[in-house]
Amino acid sequence: MNNKAPIALILGGTGRSGSLLADQLAQQGITPRTAARHGADVRFDWDDPATHADVLAGVERLYLVTPTLRLSYADQVTAFLDRAEAAGVRHVSYLSVYNANQAPTGIDIAAVEADLASRDGITHSILRPAWVMQNFTDGHIPLIDGVITTPSGGGREAFVDAADIAAVAAETLLDPASHAGTTYSLTGPQALTFDEVADTIAVVSGRSVFYNDINQEMWINGAVTAGVPADYAVMLRWLTDAIITGNGATPTGDIEKVTGRPATTFREFAERQAHAWTLEAK
Repeated sequence: MNNKAPIALILGGTGRSGSLLADQLAQQGITPRTAARHGADVRFDWDDPATHADVLAGVERLYLVTPTLRLSYADQVTAFLDRAEAAGVRHVSYLSVYNANQAPTGIDIAAVEADLASRDGITHSILRPAWVMQNFTDGHIPLIDGVITTPSGGGREAFVDAADIAAVAAETLLDPASHAGTTYSLTGPQALTFDEVADTIAVVSGRSVFYNDINQEMWINGAVTAGVPADYAVMLRWLTDAIITGNGATPTGDIEKVTGRPATTFREFAERQAHAWTLEAK
């Protein structure tokens, strides 16, 4: 009888959901193996195939996070999944994007979903999260001089807590058979405007916070000037277009369906992270 704990490889293991997922799996009888270019249990670099073989040794389950800040990566992911399947991986939980099936041509999100669906030797779960609440605390949407600046056209988004993404991912990796072939759209319980987000941050931080609804192209050009790859503008435009046109995330209830508890509200998240905005004021 083999009582050895299954090993789950977590790509992006130092990232927002990956690091939280590792902790949750370790508490529930799964051995997590975090993988990243720096600071993880093992070194993994999508652009260095020499790092791909060793990370898969003994792995049965995989949390798949594709290369960041790029559009074309399907061939790399296919090659890695081929290697993973040959090495004994039998389930993959893929961190996709909300409305991945609507992504513009040339963005490989849906191609990876289709690849997983085509494999007979691996079961899979697709996680499609909305905009992550941590964007407001980790520099993606910074609070600068009391102002949040992002294009939205007054649209709404059901922002989701990365901890809830990790909780759903953990369930799919703990019991792959029960979640085989599933697609979960992960959202918070409320669709909020950025003005409402700013108001909530103001309340919990005790400071004045305002929202600046900047021109979309001006914001994208600023991101590229700051170092975002120029071709990634297509992704930024799609993500912001969804909110501007009213096609942003709407509450789904999938987090509660999978975990048995309600999704975190933005107010709950903000109260937990209030120090991030009070420190910025000093």
